[in-house]
Amino acid sequence: MSQSFLNPVNTQTWVNGRHLVRVVKVVQETWDVRTFCFMADQPIMFFFKPGQFVTLELEIEGQPVMRSYTISSSPSVPYSFSITVKRVPGGRVSNFLHDTLHEGQELAVHGPVGLFNAIDFPNPKILYLSGGVGITPVMSMARWYYDTNANVDMVFVHSARSPKDIIYHRELEHMASRIDNFSLHLVCEKHGLGEPWAGYRGYLNIRMLEMMAPDFREREVFCCGPTPYMAAVKRMLQENGFDMAQYHEESFGATPPEAKADAVEHAEQAADAPDLDISDLHQVEFSDTGKSIRIAPGETVHAAAAKLGLMIPKACGMGICGTCKVMKLSGEVEMEHNGGITEEDEAEGYILSCCSVPKSDVRIEY
Repeated sequence: MSQSFLNPVNTQTWVNGRHLVRVVKVVQETWDVRTFCFMADQPIMFFFKPGQFVTLELEIEGQPVMRSYTISSSPSVPYSFSITVKRVPGGRVSNFLHDTLHEGQELAVHGPVGLFNAIDFPNPKILYLSGGVGITPVMSMARWYYDTNANVDMVFVHSARSPKDIIYHRELEHMASRIDNFSLHLVCEKHGLGEPWAGYRGYLNIRMLEMMAPDFREREVFCCGPTPYMAAVKRMLQENGFDMAQYHEESFGATPPEAKADAVEHAEQAADAPDLDISDLHQVEFSDTGKSIRIAPGETVHAAAAKLGLMIPKACGMGICGTCKVMKLSGEVEMEHNGGITEEDEAEGYILSCCSVPKSDVRIEY
């Protein structure tokens, strides 16, 4: 029998870097939350650690914008990946995505990266705690264990504003109905008139948690949600004898105001500092352009590039998103990142320019 009707498929495997992808589906999850599904034109196996995130490269009103989003799908569905985005009132990026991102549209993504993931912290007993759209990384983890029939005892606790705000509601109930090692508990702050709700009401507290997971102290906890939610959960666990070495939270986002203030203060102090000796300065050379500059102690590779008019893409400025990754050809840097680069990339010589401070003359491929 002739096999000529079969077309060969040349499949690539996803690695941390820049990739062009296409929107293949948009799903309305709740009244203000949408899931965007992406694929590559040439088949790519999108393997990642459940809980990791990507950074979208966008152009809004003629300005380049980078924004990080957790991957909400599971690597068990390998030829595509999804992000789930809540429309935020006044949110520049979320509103842009909801209003303009449609099927067939192409864009670039960077990643995947992130220390917050299920693979690096294995435990046969897991407690997922999420609030609002913070459900996305823990949903990726739960989907992974569900799809792979893993022998993991999962307790999934999600807090939402009201029943109509519960993201993935039907899918969560389906998972809970299919396997006995997935225990689902939903907490709603309030419910509207005519909205039937027989579940937990108010805010998650220790009494609720002890009913949901009496053995919570034995579990690995993965927490994600608004900053006040995560702070309250962390405090509740600390006050009730939980070993915080087993607590993990997602924390990427915009550069906090205090970090920006520190940067301004550092710049002002540098301007007021006495003239530095030339031996205190390190040269940063960018091989592709042949440009180089000497910078003061404490300044980053990214700052050196900016002074030369070289705009290395950057989203977070805190070593989280991985967007500013560049290859270091020679020299030494001190890099204090927050999960935005893999050990494999570091071993190959890559650095995150936003949080890498030269400790000698360095040469960068850019």
